[in-house]
Amino acid sequence: MSFQVALSGLNAASTDLQVTSNNIANANTTGFKQSRAEFADVFSGDANGIGNGARLTTVRQEFTQGNVEITERQLDLSISGEGFFVVNDNGALLYSRVGAFGMDSDGFVQNSEGELLQIYPANTDGSFNTGTLTDLQITTDVSPPLPSSNVDMNINLPADAAIPPVAVFDPNDPDTYNQSTSTVLFDSLGVAHTGTYFFSKTAAGWDVNMTIDGAAVGAAQSFDFNNAGTINNPANGVINFPAFNPGTGAANMTVDLDLSATTQFGSNFVVNNINPDGRASGRLRSLEIDVSGVVFARFSNGESVPLGKIALANFSNPEALQKVSDTSWQETFGSGIPQRGEANESNFGGIQSGALESSNVDLTEQLVNMITAQRLFQANAQVISTMDSVTQTIINIR
Repeated sequence: MSFQVALSGLNAASTDLQVTSNNIANANTTGFKQSRAEFADVFSGDANGIGNGARLTTVRQEFTQGNVEITERQLDLSISGEGFFVVNDNGALLYSRVGAFGMDSDGFVQNSEGELLQIYPANTDGSFNTGTLTDLQITTDVSPPLPSSNVDMNINLPADAAIPPVAVFDPNDPDTYNQSTSTVLFDSLGVAHTGTYFFSKTAAGWDVNMTIDGAAVGAAQSFDFNNAGTINNPANGVINFPAFNPGTGAANMTVDLDLSATTQFGSNFVVNNINPDGRASGRLRSLEIDVSGVVFARFSNGESVPLGKIALANFSNPEALQKVSDTSWQETFGSGIPQRGEANESNFGGIQSGALESSNVDLTEQLVNMITAQRLFQANAQVISTMDSVTQTIINIR
């Protein structure tokens, strides 16, 4: 019987060495979670109470946080806290802490095994559909132009301004207006135009003329102020100019002027802010992923488009997850069903772009475990050697 007991000890020590060696081998593996072998004694239940050796009960995974290492690569992602990335492996959902993602030729974001990163798709109102998972695909390489339709202008016109000496407006004659300012406007094809506004003092208030690339846009439009120096008429402060043909093949431009923030105080002419809408077409410049997991496509025209929100999942018992290749796991009955969520919400951690989570293996601890397992193996081997000597002695009795 002692041979079998010692043999079980050899097997236990060998298994412990195997688990330890796997931990050591993956000390530099991104997202790796170390394991430990757990054993129990084997007891036959006889009256003497002598056990029958040891057996492996489980190899337990330890999901402690690994160090976060900065890589400055946008598609390198790490989770600081609870949660797993969700990836699609040909229709099967797997879960991983490895955030080293890249793009394939079609723009799908995937890991080294070709498993596709899952996101919550973006809604038109800027929210995200957290009830649906979809593959993250970077396909938008051009942001379409947006024609200008409104200029929000915050200026101050001098309350003591004099009426210009020449009554008939001429954009080339500064004696026909008091002040002017310009901004950039875009037509429906994204072509830039210079919009210039000329302000002329009148007996009743002010006139504003508009030109686009030097061509007049309709006639002068009137407005006035109340005794507090704010816009009186029009009541909403918005002045409507007629449509203008930019001559580029684009649609007619209709650009309103919002003077609701404009004042008439007893100081000099001051341009506080001019904010026109519209933009030119833009090329994809970069991706940006914030701490909540929202993936933004940044374009050269300043446009930022949310492509989706990275989905995270967690489990009631992550230690029961089943390992598959390349530090990915799949759910089991023991782990419970995946609980999906969002970064920085509930018990889920935050997502950091440009960083990777390193292995949580403590190399010093593993080397000590290796020495201990080696000693146990040697001790059990010595038991077998001793029992062999005892058996040989008994056989030699005459």
